[in-house]
Amino acid sequence: MGKLKTKKAITKRVKVSKKGKVLRSKAGRRHLLSGKTTKRKRTLRRKGLVSSAQSKLMKRSLPYLG
Repeated sequence: MGKLKTKKAITKRVKVSKKGKVLRSKAGRRHLLSGKTTKRKRTLRRKGLVSSAQSKLMKRSLPYLG
């Protein structure tokens, strides 16, 4: 069987942890930051988990990462 192609759009947006969980960055950190509280901006800095249903689809698109 030949090589599988990786979906490059997903590779740029997602990271797979050592345990195999799919991590993503949270929305709402691009602009209009002056109206958001410091606490809210700090929590948006952390990575979020992708749901289990979505992570199966993501791992299928990332054959060599997950």
